[in-house]
Parts: sequence; C-alpha cells; structure tokens
Amino acid sequence: MSMIESSSRPYEECGVFGVWGVPDAAAMTALGLHALQHRGQEAAGIVSYDGETFHQHKGLGLVGEVFDDSRVMATLPGHSAIGHNRYATTGGTHIRNVQPLYADYAFGGMAVAHNGNLTNAGTLRKALVQRGCIFQSATDSEVFVHLIAISLYGTVVERLIDAAKQVKGAYSLVGLTPDNALIGLRDPLGVRPLVLGRLPDYDRDQKNGGWILASETCALDIIGAEYVRDVEPGEMVVINEEGLRSIRPFGTKSQNFCVFEYIYFARPDSILEGEPVYEARKRIGCELARESGVEADVVVPVPDSGVPSAIGYAAESGIPFELGIIRNHYVGRTFIEPTDQIRNLGVKMKHSANRAVLQGKRVILVDDSIVRGTTSRKIVDMVRAAGATEVHMRITSPPTKHPCFYGIDTPEESKLLAATHTLEQMREAIGVDSLAFVSRDGLYRALGDVDAREAGNRYCDACFSGKYPIELVDQEGQLVQ
Repeated sequence: MSMIESSSRPYEECGVFGVWGVPDAAAMTALGLHALQHRGQEAAGIVSYDGETFHQHKGLGLVGEVFDDSRVMATLPGHSAIGHNRYATTGGTHIRNVQPLYADYAFGGMAVAHNGNLTNAGTLRKALVQRGCIFQSATDSEVFVHLIAISLYGTVVERLIDAAKQVKGAYSLVGLTPDNALIGLRDPLGVRPLVLGRLPDYDRDQKNGGWILASETCALDIIGAEYVRDVEPGEMVVINEEGLRSIRPFGTKSQNFCVFEYIYFARPDSILEGEPVYEARKRIGCELARESGVEADVVVPVPDSGVPSAIGYAAESGIPFELGIIRNHYVGRTFIEPTDQIRNLGVKMKHSANRAVLQGKRVILVDDSIVRGTTSRKIVDMVRAAGATEVHMRITSPPTKHPCFYGIDTPEESKLLAATHTLEQMREAIGVDSLAFVSRDGLYRALGDVDAREAGNRYCDACFSGKYPIELVDQEGQLVQ
C-alpha cells in the first residue's frame, strides 16, 4: 500500500512479539520485530527479563534504527522478552507512548505490549483517574496497566483476566510477569491476530524453552521457528517452567477476524487462520477480474500490496502482468516537506512510473483500497504522464464507507471518499476511465465462503458494512448492531 500522505490510506495496527526460554531473547525479539515492521513504523521497544530484573529499551523510528547497536542489545539480557512495533491509533508519536509498557507493582514488575484498540478506553481512563490512578502516556494500552494494579485478585494471571473482562475492543496482548511467565491474550472475538510458535531445537515433548508469540507467522519464519497454531479468540496462553497452559476466561464466542488482514495488513508470506495470505490475495484478484473485466493491454499493481491480486487478475483475464510502477523502498520516514511544491512530489519519492511499460498502453491499476482518494489521484496522474492512453482502476476491497474503531487508523466517515461520493463521482475524483471494487460476495468467495452474510458473521468488515461487532462505548455509548 502506498503510504504517501497522512490519512490518505488506512494505516497498520501495531505488531507484537514475545519469546520465552531462549538465549539472547532480546536479539531474537528484534529479528521478529523486523519481520513485523510493516505493522508499525513509528516506534519500537523491547523489554527483557533475566529472572531477577526487567530491562527495557525503546525509541522512535524503525526497528533497525532503534536497535542498531550491539551496545544497546547488551543492555537487554535474559531468556525471555517481548517487543512491540507501534503505529499510533491513540496517543501521539512520543516516547512516552512507545511500548512495551513496564510497571512496578506490589507483586513485582510486569511488562505488556498491545496491538489493537479499546473502544471503552476513554471511559475506563476517566474512571481510573477519578480513582487516583496517574497515567504516564496517552495510549489506551496503559488502561491494562492500571486495571491490573487495582485488581483485588491474588495472582498476576487472575489480575490480567480481571482487567481483560473490563475492557472492550479488539486486541492481542503479550506480557512478561515477575514469576518468569510469558502471557499471550487475544480479544474474545479474535479480531486481531496472534500466533504461537516453537523453535525446532526444543523437543515438543519437553515443557521448557523455545516458545514464541507473534502477530504473524512471518515473524516465526525469520527466526526459524515452527508454526504451532493460532491463539484462539478469547484464549489466554501462559508459558512458564511448567509448560504451556491455556485459559479461556470469556468462554466460547463466535469469531470476527479482521478481513482487512487478508486484503492488506498482513505480509503476503504470512498464514492467517490457516489461510496463506498470498493465495487469498491472488484469488481476490481473480474474483475482481470475473466481476469487472475490461479490455486493456497490461495489468499493473500499485506496490506492494497490490502485487498478488494483480497476478490473480492477470491470470484470470489473460491480460499480461507488468511492473508499471516501481517502488523505492529506501525513502526515509522523516523526510521534511517544507513547501507545497515539494509535498506534492511525495508520491514520486515512493513510486516511479515505468514508462517503457505504460506508454501507449491501456492500463488496469490494481490496488487494495481507496480511503480519501488523494494518493490514488496522484498515482493515476503519474501513470497518465508516463503515456498511458487509458487508466482503469480495480480495487481488491469493497468501498471503505465507515471508520474503524478497532486498531486501524482511518479518517472519520465524512472524509472517506466512498461515504460521500457515488461510484461515478469517485471515478471522476481520481481521474480514471473506469473504477470498480470487488463485491462483498466476491471477497468472501475468494476466502472460501459462499454466503457473504454468513461470512460477515465470521469476519469483522465494519469498514465496509457498518456492522460493528464490539460495543463502541466511547462513541456516545453507542452499541451498533
């Protein structure tokens, strides 16, 4: 997905990683965070535990910038660690908001890292402040920290369960406790992903060592860990000297996994809920070609997320796939754009038109979404300037008409192009000859479901349907059915 302008695209949620019972746990965590870099580029942090003392380091920037010094890694000893990549959905880009969050409790120190968004964080925060809690950050993740502190339960696990039962929202959480346990927790509906892995050097029959928790399986691959299974919706896993224990504090509920993970957020080499993301995106492209085919000379993806779907579109349509847009992967995040003229050149910093492919051609551009439409317009203008005679845009998600309150940074509804424009008006706004989105039926067929209404009960697609499966407490106390 092209990340050119703030709020012109939906931005990622965060990424979490945890490791238990291995040498150089912090270094392994840093590698895992590298693999999860696509889920958040604003900041990164690691907390390690050596059995007696917690150690932490965090900073603003990419993982390679925050953990680029062997001297930094030497300050993070221990056989257990958790890490976090941040993209701010609540709070700003300040060091105080960088996770993992660490706190000293009466029972000892504890660190937590959280991916997602709590829909009652504001309500809980107000109540906690009135009770005397002092917040150090602007992130909703700190709500967990204070709820654990005031819980009347005895053990750390019981306190965390108590906290989890008071929050509402979509989240995956990893934690390190003073009794040397790694904890993973997934929200009751399983909106946000969390997977369990094991390093192959550790015998699966043995209880101790080699356990991994991560937002995606690509983080397992980078360290050579084997995928064991997904942490199930509403499940807590506790890993310690006694092995792995599964707790289900919420009972059994239906799953509402975020469908946008398949469309964009996850890395294409990850496996989500047993489904290879790359294959799912190719099938979405096939469905899109069947639903909205058009005569053209080349199929061109908008890098990077549009590539697998464009391959599927090309295969189904019989139109050649070409890399008509080249992405520059080495653009710094902190580039200063002091004038409108320089700012308007931003799209060319990250994407360049491949004139030899585009000139004189009827082009089908395949992208994952249109939010505000500003970036799409710039890409279309760039392709036309390279000599394309026609530009047709095909989008691998249904129109984004509603904001996300579950951990994805989208604009308010009035600023979403699909919420305020008809399809024809959107076509005119981004300057293409034709525009089409995959239907909800087509999307779910690509994911192996025949009935979109039934699939809508298994996936969270609120950004398309407006059906929010989790109570939006901070949104005027509204429960959207």
